[in-house]
Amino acid sequence: MRSDMDISRSASLQPLADIAARLGLTPNQWRLYGSHKAKVSLSAIPEQTDRPRGKLVVVTAVTPTPFGEGKTVTTIGVTQGLQHLGQKVCACIRQPSLGPVFGVKGGAAGGGFSQVVPMEDLNLHMTGDIHAVTSAHNLAAAAIDARLHHETRMGERFERQTGLKRLNIDPERILWRRVVDHNDRALRQIQVGLGQGNGPEHENGFDITAASELMAILALCRDLKDMRKRIGQVLLSLDVDGKPVNAEDLGVAGAMTAIMRDAIEPTLMQTLSGAPCLVHAGPFANIAHGNSSIIADRIALAHADFVVTEGGFGSDMGFEKFCNIKCRQSGERPAAAVLVVTLRALKANSGLGDEASSQEKLEAGFANLAWHISNVQGYGIPAVVAINHFAEDAQQELLWLKEQALAAGAFGCEISDAFSLGAEGAAALATVVLKATAQQSEFKQLYSVDDSFGAKLMTLAERYGAAGVLMSPEADADLAELTRLGLDKLPLCMAKTPLSISHDPALKGAPRGFELPVRRLRVSAGAGFITVLTGNVMTMPGLGPKPGYLAIDIDDDGQIVGLA
Repeated sequence: MRSDMDISRSASLQPLADIAARLGLTPNQWRLYGSHKAKVSLSAIPEQTDRPRGKLVVVTAVTPTPFGEGKTVTTIGVTQGLQHLGQKVCACIRQPSLGPVFGVKGGAAGGGFSQVVPMEDLNLHMTGDIHAVTSAHNLAAAAIDARLHHETRMGERFERQTGLKRLNIDPERILWRRVVDHNDRALRQIQVGLGQGNGPEHENGFDITAASELMAILALCRDLKDMRKRIGQVLLSLDVDGKPVNAEDLGVAGAMTAIMRDAIEPTLMQTLSGAPCLVHAGPFANIAHGNSSIIADRIALAHADFVVTEGGFGSDMGFEKFCNIKCRQSGERPAAAVLVVTLRALKANSGLGDEASSQEKLEAGFANLAWHISNVQGYGIPAVVAINHFAEDAQQELLWLKEQALAAGAFGCEISDAFSLGAEGAAALATVVLKATAQQSEFKQLYSVDDSFGAKLMTLAERYGAAGVLMSPEADADLAELTRLGLDKLPLCMAKTPLSISHDPALKGAPRGFELPVRRLRVSAGAGFITVLTGNVMTMPGLGPKPGYLAIDIDDDGQIVGLA
């Protein structure tokens, strides 16, 4: 089969005006950004409409291997399949981060004949939204250190000479780290302010831009006014008396918002079949909340009959945060979930060595799929299992898995050939999705925000299979601090490995009885959640010994090659 890039590059793309019209956008609601991308105005969200809102379908997965199991392929495949069945449909996905693109996983445009195209446009820069988030975030970091420097240098003269109130920032309690859109482990912990006239010296560090609170705000805000308010509420540091210093106090919130003004508009692109796709925001699901934007969903739901979106990694990660964080803020309710599984993922989750047969591994690893089916059902919506078909898969194993998925309670299960056949290969799956969305469902969240922090944490830990939670002394201190600041009544954003339902990537299948270790807590006052760092999860990934960038180049004609 041809490479993803070859398929993308040989595609006959439709004029974007046709894609916009297919979605129902008027010419004044979008503007071209190059030839095959367009920014969509927030005016495309109607204040009132007689048109019924579309149905929201969320795509999730079992616990994946490091290379992913085709969740975006399935998201685009279901979208194309629904279009093939005559439905008015739109996909909503996240913008890829350059970290994974140049690291292990590669791009996030889908693959094969279920792609968003042009795939190199989507995977490399797109319309610059991630760069805007990076710049706005680092402006706040620079502003903190500049204010600290000048107040320290000028002392009592500061207020008289500047007309600004002293903030008395405590250099040991600066909470705002820097960000960059690459995997760079060397920047996880740094010392800044070195050298004469550059201080005060203090510790800091870098996260990947996908983990920035500004990325979460971009994904969770409802409009420009809401984004401006949320950015002003971002907690940057504490002062010497332990009082909060936010972006509004520092006077930097307006400039941060100005940098991100155009980033608030989703980007319209197209699938290989010409279905519309809105691409917006890019928070990771293992260290952030892992979903595309509320704004993109609202635009799509106002114009399409079906909207297909996805949450990052497995249902213990992006789907859980979709339900407990994103839906809580958007007020939207999913009609159904598609749960992607592969034979290789279940065998990897078996925990069995090479001495075991393929069928033995499949049967042992099935516990992982059963857990994810039960997890989706716990939110009150039907779970449709999509078996993403690889060319090397054994037919008898695929049929066994389909039978077992139905026996485990899935609403439906279909083998998907979206990768190799595009819309036609996903038509059977899309038919089952249509049936699932026609069911009466009672969507529910796992906890109330009014529950205590401990109760919310234990609810999630028990859902993972943990017998208890172990808070580190640093996490206990973090909890005391955010409780003192009145910020404990927020949803939780669990940061953990995506390679296990637990915190430990070595615990395969559906582990039970383990203790969930909580290392630190970070509050995101503007985004509206508390990040709970568990196990050894890092908010700045690192490159492996043979990263993906080794294969990426340009050819003699200036065309990009090697992008997967």
